[in-house]
Amino acid sequence: MMKGFKEELENNILRYWMEYMVDTDHGGFYGRIDGDNKLDKTANKGVVMHARILWTFAASYRVLGRSAYRQMAERAYCYLRDYFVDKQYGGVFWEIDFQGLPVNRKKQTYAQGFALYAFSEYYRATGCTEALDYAKKQFYQIERCKDNELGGYWEAFTEDWQPIADMRLSEKDENEAKTMNTHLHILEPYTNLLRVWVDERLVKAQSDLIALFTDRIYNASTGHLQLFFDEQWQVKGEAQSFGHDIEAVWLLLEAAEVLGDPELTQKVKNIVPCIGKAASEGLLPDASLAYERKNGRWDRERHWWVQAEAVVGFSYLGKVLDDWFYKEKAEHIWTYIQSNLIDRVEGEWYWSRLENGEVNRREDKAGFWKCPYHNGRMCLEMIENFGIIR
Repeated sequence: MMKGFKEELENNILRYWMEYMVDTDHGGFYGRIDGDNKLDKTANKGVVMHARILWTFAASYRVLGRSAYRQMAERAYCYLRDYFVDKQYGGVFWEIDFQGLPVNRKKQTYAQGFALYAFSEYYRATGCTEALDYAKKQFYQIERCKDNELGGYWEAFTEDWQPIADMRLSEKDENEAKTMNTHLHILEPYTNLLRVWVDERLVKAQSDLIALFTDRIYNASTGHLQLFFDEQWQVKGEAQSFGHDIEAVWLLLEAAEVLGDPELTQKVKNIVPCIGKAASEGLLPDASLAYERKNGRWDRERHWWVQAEAVVGFSYLGKVLDDWFYKEKAEHIWTYIQSNLIDRVEGEWYWSRLENGEVNRREDKAGFWKCPYHNGRMCLEMIENFGIIR
């Protein structure tokens, strides 16, 4: 029986962000603590990081009820609203400096999704109607990012929502018009918004998204999710991301359940065992999950987010399929995390363990991409949906 999630969430993850990342000089949260645990007070601040902080503390307040988490959520909400929301063109900026001035005004669809996710969760936790209004505005804006001919969402735009040459989410990504990752993280916030606002346009958009995953993004011959696509939905590249596969398992199941469409739910239940089996190809002898396989070459770095999503995804598979194989994999990965990724001295989690087993200190402990969202959400999922409160 797995245990320790509440303690990990409250006494390590959330405590770390409350003690070390609150920017008392300029508001919001600091932009970076490096892999050696050194704070950079002048680092730029990313919208994805701040939206994820807001989601995490709002969800933690909703589930656990501690007023300190509500205060952190309110801090994140006000900062996201006041500094990242574009009052002129709508949506949210990608990046601001430590004083709150925009330095990269591009509109990444992925980021719009996370802002929606955060605003909807803050409303869900506190009943703040202003937050729901912002969530709805994000929904309307994202829907304007649609490919109305072939379906799906374009990857990125300029500040004023014009086509942009470089659509990449990060330097690791391919410069393609549509990606699995962005669609997964539009599916996720739409699920959350549906919990508090049942609107026919939202229902239709979510139905279309689930169908995109079952019919276009999922590869029936391999079981993996295809990652990159051109404008015509032609697949580009052959990479397989084990972390995204296992994350999609539970996000698709959750999306179908909240939507409540029996036909789509059955389509999802038909494919998630295949996606789970494909994700299991990345399991390593030490019980961790590898990062990816690209053109036949393996990347066996053990990223923090991949392991966190594996605990949740394999737990969902074990529950839905009543299969001890997946329940056992979830337990083994949680054991790996406790022994290898949690920083018992400084707090939070390391970015990763390298293939040779060394701690990866080149990457941030907290920063643009390293937030309390994947590991915090893992804990919350295990507490809320699996009843593991010890």
